[in-house]
Amino acid sequence: MNHVNFYGRPDADMLEIGNGDLTLAESRSHFAFWAAMKSPLLIGTDLSQLSQEHIRILKNDVLLAFNQDDVYEGPATPFKWDWTFSPTNPAKFWSGQFQRGILILLLNVELVPRNMSVNWEEVPQLGDGSYWVTDGWTGESLGCLSDGIAVEVETH
Repeated sequence: MNHVNFYGRPDADMLEIGNGDLTLAESRSHFAFWAAMKSPLLIGTDLSQLSQEHIRILKNDVLLAFNQDDVYEGPATPFKWDWTFSPTNPAKFWSGQFQRGILILLLNVELVPRNMSVNWEEVPQLGDGSYWVTDGWTGESLGCLSDGIAVEVETH
């Protein structure tokens, strides 16, 4: 990930949206992190068989804008993490800059929904202050929030 730029992209293989037994929340996580890594978005499924929910995931304008940004080249990177690789305990807090602002991703790998919070000071691209926040999945404006945000994140 340290070498991702306009001329070099990670190859996270193929998106499996609509294949197998992924829940909708798992499909959203799968797509979000492919897009956030700025990996090529190769869809490995029969498009004529996709549900409308899966199509909405693949057409998420925020994630597509981040993935295809032609100004900020870097991928989202972990923060609030000790940089110790563990397949069962991956980084849960990620951020990256793009033309629309700062993308923040939260990943819940637990078996139950989890309350997760982010203080703006923890995000490398932000600092102390108030920021206009939009939910990247729903497009809903959450308003101008000071200090940070706390949300319940679905499992997986």
